[in-house]
Amino acid sequence: MSKEDFYTLLGIERDADGDDIKKAYRNLAMKYHPDRNPGDEEAERKFKEVNEAYEVLKDEEKRAAFDRFGHSAFEQGGPSSGGGFGGFSDIFDEMFGDFGSQGGGRADAGRGSDLRYNMEITLEEAFEGKKTNIRVPTSVSCDGCNGSGAAGGSAPVTCTTCGGHGRVRAQQGFFTVERTCHSCQGIGQVIKVPCSICGGQGRIHKEKNLAVSIPSGVEDGTRIRLGDEGEAGLRGAPAGDLYIFLSLKPHRLFKRDGANIHCRAPIPMTTAALGGNIEVPMVEGKLTRVSIPTGAQSGQQLRLKGKGMRVLRSDARGDMFVQLAVETPVSLSKKQKDLLKKFESESSHEKHSPESHGFFDKVKDLWEDLKE
Repeated sequence: MSKEDFYTLLGIERDADGDDIKKAYRNLAMKYHPDRNPGDEEAERKFKEVNEAYEVLKDEEKRAAFDRFGHSAFEQGGPSSGGGFGGFSDIFDEMFGDFGSQGGGRADAGRGSDLRYNMEITLEEAFEGKKTNIRVPTSVSCDGCNGSGAAGGSAPVTCTTCGGHGRVRAQQGFFTVERTCHSCQGIGQVIKVPCSICGGQGRIHKEKNLAVSIPSGVEDGTRIRLGDEGEAGLRGAPAGDLYIFLSLKPHRLFKRDGANIHCRAPIPMTTAALGGNIEVPMVEGKLTRVSIPTGAQSGQQLRLKGKGMRVLRSDARGDMFVQLAVETPVSLSKKQKDLLKKFESESSHEKHSPESHGFFDKVKDLWEDLKE
């Protein structure tokens, strides 16, 4: 199957400038990125294709070659032929911050992987904030060699393959391609006498205990970054970061909507008809009094200003909305039934129950229309 034209693949004109190319690629990369489409082989294939197109069109020399020769310019194993994930790193930071980005160059070669930790908290903990300890299985720096990977008394030496640069160059097709050195994995140094504890890696697998502070006002899906608390780097390279993803447990009374809280409150029929006061709980564990207006209806919402959730990094609070549910009395005594019947006989439906009166009037009118 012939490959799709790179311009068509990115949805841009052939005279598009660098900003247009980057914008088109960013949108498509976010759409098809494997992290957003786990297990979707078609999305992964599209991601590789747009990545390959961007690798070519963002570079003036490669773009010129493509404009002149098309895909045949890279049939000899040119830099875009792999269709891998490498070209995504230059704009990944713009979209997702430094989560998952491994940087570039020798300074970040061997950098430890970023780690993810999922934490479930209650609505009350999200309101008040929380301090807790977590245990994270990870890699830590080897104590036997202080993270160098070399046995005691020895030291890493400069890699002879790359001359200590961590990168090697090779001619492929029309272009000179630079790749990570396979001998030193981009570090620029090799271990002659590896540490017996870590095998020259400079790190070992171990659980790490960490103290975590959850600020008040966090929402479901909030991400907390702990810098340098991810996997230890290879042979003393920088450590990755740890990202804590928060999820909120469902609450038995409250439903959260941003900074606002919704609560359903059943009230007796008599309170709905005559008005009165009820007490409802708040998320901080206190009770607050709510005034019920005369003639309250089921579904009616009462707003309690400033009684909702705390707002992250702010002194503000959202509102609390109490939805009334008028409860029909059950298990009535004969006397109570007689009183209700008497009330029924003395009531004017049009005056006391305007909504139901209007509804049945509409039903009556509809029925008459159908008979004609």
